[in-house]
Amino acid sequence: MFDNLPKFIFFTGKGGVGKTSLACSSALNLVDSGKKILLVSTDPASNVGQVFDTKIGNKITPISGVSGLDAIEINPEEAAEKYRERIVGPMRGVLPEQTLKSIEEQLSGACTTEIAAFDEFTGLLTNADLVDEYDHVVFDTAPTGHTIRLLKLPGAWTDFLKTGTGDASCLGPLAGLEKQRERYAAAVDRLGDADLTRLILVARPRHSAMTELARTSRELAGIGIKNQHLAINGLMPDDENSDPLAAALSRKDQDALVSMDSELAKLPRNTFRLRSENLVGKDALRRFASSEIEALTLNSEIDDQTELPTLSALIGDMEQRGKGLIMFMGKGGVGKTTMAAAFATELASRGHAVLLTTTDPAAHLTETLGQDLQNLTVSRIDPEVEIARYREQVLSTKGKDLDAEGLAILEEDLRSPCTEEIAVFQAFSRAIRESTKKFVVMDTAPTGHTLLLLDATGSYHRDIVRHSSSGKQPSKLITPMMRLQDPKRTSIVIVTLPETTPVLEAEHLQNDLNRAGIKPSGWIINSSLLAAETKHPLLRCRANSEIDQISKVRDNLTKHYAVVPMQHEEPVGVEKLRALFKTSNIHV
Repeated sequence: MFDNLPKFIFFTGKGGVGKTSLACSSALNLVDSGKKILLVSTDPASNVGQVFDTKIGNKITPISGVSGLDAIEINPEEAAEKYRERIVGPMRGVLPEQTLKSIEEQLSGACTTEIAAFDEFTGLLTNADLVDEYDHVVFDTAPTGHTIRLLKLPGAWTDFLKTGTGDASCLGPLAGLEKQRERYAAAVDRLGDADLTRLILVARPRHSAMTELARTSRELAGIGIKNQHLAINGLMPDDENSDPLAAALSRKDQDALVSMDSELAKLPRNTFRLRSENLVGKDALRRFASSEIEALTLNSEIDDQTELPTLSALIGDMEQRGKGLIMFMGKGGVGKTTMAAAFATELASRGHAVLLTTTDPAAHLTETLGQDLQNLTVSRIDPEVEIARYREQVLSTKGKDLDAEGLAILEEDLRSPCTEEIAVFQAFSRAIRESTKKFVVMDTAPTGHTLLLLDATGSYHRDIVRHSSSGKQPSKLITPMMRLQDPKRTSIVIVTLPETTPVLEAEHLQNDLNRAGIKPSGWIINSSLLAAETKHPLLRCRANSEIDQISKVRDNLTKHYAVVPMQHEEPVGVEKLRALFKTSNIHV
């Protein structure tokens, strides 16, 4: 699969791109060549045990029937819970209850989960006796550049946190690192050693995914991790089948490869074709590693008539209010921008006044809409401008009394993903006020953790209440947070794909929102092959695999959902966006 692999191999990329499949098949391929391998997963959606039909968990376990392959699954949520208690426990009874709540919220976000997982597997990475037992250690999911930069910073994070000197999104998670500084330093050094480590960047062949991967590549190279390799997974095979959808997907794949970032294109590259089968079991993994073409078998269930709910049903309840806020949330690459543009276009076409606003730098809403539309106004919030404004505000207040060491920590914290969400939310808040007069449709919204962080620190919600203008009763004051929590004023729509990892990530997002007192109004399952018209055998098999995930959303996660078919072309222009609401979604 991959040539001349070093001791440590990391697979990184967005959820649902096939990291686990590539990691497992690579590990098995190395074992088949006579190597002894340790496979480590820190993926919250890890199914390594299911792939190999072996119960693994948080201990090194021999894989049944594969001599020379051991595996361990580090559960990030469990690791984060232990990590939180290790930090917060000693503070109970010492710090005020309100301060503890603020710290606990700081410790509830994605940064904590990633740092806690890194805390676990650095024990493996730096354990010379353990590592020497194996020829290669394969990691499914690598830490981000942001986390690595945090780990390279000097400073006593615990003391910095206790001083309460910042609206910090990542300082809380760092509070437990001080005692293991030498181990972290050794782990970070190994990540940057090209003779020891290779980072394999995994992506699907889509323009948005390739653009994001290019940013990741540059960020990692900038902190010294330059031994990178590119893995493009899920390429549509170029066969003779005349199915229109298959041909359209093949064109999209090739366009994404041709137009990828020039620096990304220089990296060594492997490509892997789209598979019809779930990569579970040693036989399927070996077929994948050898590029053997699998047999195409259809489950009879897909041949039954299956009715799937459309966008029309989802927009109906929202339209009845005549105005209000509609926010689209979800991971990158699931189609939030397209869905936001489609809802805004449909509402405007029905005669409603609509403001469509986005922070996505790749959205190109003017191109997506294709033309001006009566009743529709489009605005953009520039994240870079908002971050600069927020950064200046924090440094001028929280950073003015810090020494050089504390300032370096605060500046790194201000480069975190949470900082962008906080800064952008402040700009969003200005647009939220418009939703009292019209529909405001927002693309790219802050996560539940960020909203809770704002509320817990008092930096937004309570500050507004406390400093409300004289003569206005707090009971009548409506803050942005209160508006988001009011289902009569706000509809939150979660967008995902009909695949295991994206659905799990969306479920975690919903849990975060619920914790913040925000109940999503519905889900959109985008780019579904099950809802599309295709006779291509491989795509029909892939469609069959979506049934379990769509059923999970319907039965366990929401009462209101819609399924949008995979499109032959990107929905550009008012007519194509409105056509998304007219699809019957009857698959035969």
